[in-house]
Amino acid sequence: MRLPSHAVKMLAVAALPLALAACSSTSADSAGSTPTAATASKSKDPDAGLLTGTQLKKALAPASYFPAGFAADRSLARDTGDTYQAPATKNAAKPHCADLAATSWIGLTGVEGVSFAQNSYIDKDTSAELDQEIDVYRGTTAADVLKDLANVVAACPSYTDSDTQSKVTVTGASTAGLGDAAYTITLTDDAWESGTTLIASRAGTAVVSVLSTDGADNGAASAKKLAKQVVASVKSSGGAAGQG
Repeated sequence: MRLPSHAVKMLAVAALPLALAACSSTSADSAGSTPTAATASKSKDPDAGLLTGTQLKKALAPASYFPAGFAADRSLARDTGDTYQAPATKNAAKPHCADLAATSWIGLTGVEGVSFAQNSYIDKDTSAELDQEIDVYRGTTAADVLKDLANVVAACPSYTDSDTQSKVTVTGASTAGLGDAAYTITLTDDAWESGTTLIASRAGTAVVSVLSTDGADNGAASAKKLAKQVVASVKSSGGAAGQG
């Protein structure tokens, strides 16, 4: 956090208290800025109080959380570091539905936040996958992102799996008990051994998104468990502040 510098002028205060008071008043007026105005200016920072990518990285579930056999895929780990990126909203054209099965699937809403962190863990024996991501947005945008997921599902009732050339069915529903709000998307395909579960959960200005193919229940139980873990971590990091 930035802290204001403090200039100590004890000798000047002792020698010329009245002159200093008059000079200070004139300086504030001529500069057009007072401590109150400076504080107000800082409060207008749209990213003030939002978690950075570095902080979000620490909020992701650690390696010790994942079951034996799972290892991090370092090529899929990334974050925005200590700086913020400009938020963006993409053209609301039909989403590329196949990206529902990819990391960063939350991006299908077309809205980009100001910071994020993500990584993926894969079981080398079964190829089961557990992905986790946290995105932070300004204002009430996080709530809008959750609502937009229903639109994504409506636009993508199905798509073709490029590997098996088979039809993937997409279903979605609001989910209770995870953060301030949550939405679950399930992908199923007769050509797959098991389906995929995606869960997005809002915690204040942050949206936690997970993907799981781990388990015979389309990854539902492991996805919910991971979502709970990361949402709790975001809240303990102060990321749930700013929205109810």
